[in-house]
Amino acid sequence: MPHATPLLLTLAAGFGLAFVLGLVAARLRLPPVVGYLAAGVVVGPYSPGFIADPALAQQLAEIGVILLMFGVGVHFSVGELLAARRVAVPGALVQIAVATALGAFASRLWGWSWGSGIVFGLSLSVASTVVLIRSLEDRGLIDAVNGRLALGWLVVQDLATVLVLVLLPPLSETLGGSGALAGASAPGAGGGIVSALAITLGKVGAFVLLMVVVGRRAVPWLLERVARTGSRELFTLSVLAVALGIAVGASALFGVSFALGAFFAGMVVNASDLNREAAANALPLQDAFSVLFFVAVGMLFDPAILVERPLELLAVLLVVMVGTPLVAFAIVLALRRPAPTALTVAASLAQIGEFSFILGALGVSLELLPAEAQSLIVAGALISIGFNPLMFTGAARLIGWLNARPELLARLERPGSALYEPEPALGHSALTGHAIIVGYGRVGSTIGRALAGAAVPYVVIEQDMEIFERLRDDGIPVLYGNASRKGVLDAARPDRARLILVTTPDPFQARSVLELARHANPAIASVVRTHSLEEQAYLEKYGAGTAVLAEHELAQTMARQALTVCGPAAA
Repeated sequence: MPHATPLLLTLAAGFGLAFVLGLVAARLRLPPVVGYLAAGVVVGPYSPGFIADPALAQQLAEIGVILLMFGVGVHFSVGELLAARRVAVPGALVQIAVATALGAFASRLWGWSWGSGIVFGLSLSVASTVVLIRSLEDRGLIDAVNGRLALGWLVVQDLATVLVLVLLPPLSETLGGSGALAGASAPGAGGGIVSALAITLGKVGAFVLLMVVVGRRAVPWLLERVARTGSRELFTLSVLAVALGIAVGASALFGVSFALGAFFAGMVVNASDLNREAAANALPLQDAFSVLFFVAVGMLFDPAILVERPLELLAVLLVVMVGTPLVAFAIVLALRRPAPTALTVAASLAQIGEFSFILGALGVSLELLPAEAQSLIVAGALISIGFNPLMFTGAARLIGWLNARPELLARLERPGSALYEPEPALGHSALTGHAIIVGYGRVGSTIGRALAGAAVPYVVIEQDMEIFERLRDDGIPVLYGNASRKGVLDAARPDRARLILVTTPDPFQARSVLELARHANPAIASVVRTHSLEEQAYLEKYGAGTAVLAEHELAQTMARQALTVCGPAAA
């Protein structure tokens, strides 16, 4: 007998076409996300043939956003979020303001009012967290310092957008709109803008306080009790219940977005010893439903906009993919962060997504934006999301190119970016026979602990301000800056050092560091980290004493362990 199955048809069409077109994109050496977006266009209302249910697709996409943000929160502690605040908070606020101004000026050229321009600019100023996470995961940057900074930046954007969504209805008449929604949806409509802002801040603060005080205790306790039952299914259900329940509850009770609620849900799960198991259990559903997010975006795209308004669309792309990245790049440099960090953040923001659609839809409903504005926003999102992986690729190549040219890098960065503690602050006024560790991430910190255990003196050179401050507070001799710059490396006294260890992953920067160190001390020994045979040969060609290939050393260690257990001696 016939059945009404719009949900099943939407899932089948979405997953099936996303798989086929994603595979085609991968074979063409394009990011699979391009195929997912194309699948949405094919099943969308603006293409002939089968049309999936747009409302269902949007709801399924929301599940993907929730699970994806929950997974990020599981790996993102409160401490890391606070550590990023010095750059993320001022950076995001200034970037939003500048991008909004660019969008407003562009729309004025089309004859729109200033009120319309401000709302339109706001829609172009906020990037998609979903797109950023996928890009960072694909490049192994999700747990890196630059990745955490970019995520912190987008969390600030999300918080700012929540305030905008609340304040826009009561402000709509002032901006030239109808104000039709102000009385119905604005919490402070009766008491004015100040009341709306106070209520919103109070709700967000109450939610965060509830998560920090209650959630960080209750959720880990619940997961541990469920784990003791020994039922894998129950544990998986508990994880999904926490993620979806907190996200939906945060939206219904505190006016916080699903994405932000899910992010904080993950952060409270992070306090549990079972956080890795929780993340692993949510991962399959997270991957599947996040694909539906991109399909849903593609369904909103009307190809006619390419013909009807090409100049306006070009202006949107210039704001999103050129203006915003350049502004973010300049802001990060101005806040004394290295150029590679600035380039990573710039690439992260060269796209727009879910909040842009929400702002655009609200602007249209309040008669602040013309109907074509939403089409321009969707088209800009589709194109910028499709090209975002290429932005990351270009940023990575530019980082390598700059690291191979330390003189140009020195002129590009603010002088403050190379500031380091003067030698007396190291606590060793006459360092000699010491080791120099360039980079204090997982590899560098392991080396440091080993040297400390053997009472070998060492100095760290670190580009990340948070790591630098932590080491300085712990009393570890540390310099802040780029070791490929002569003034920074000279402060570590390579002329008196016995060994330099370069743990940073960039071979061009490593080469520059080695050349400076050998110029100061031709007898200095060196150990360099590499990731491929090509990098190993490249660095050995330019004088690396020992170029350690990570995979080779891992294989050797595992082989020795295998022979210990199974070899002739074990028998």
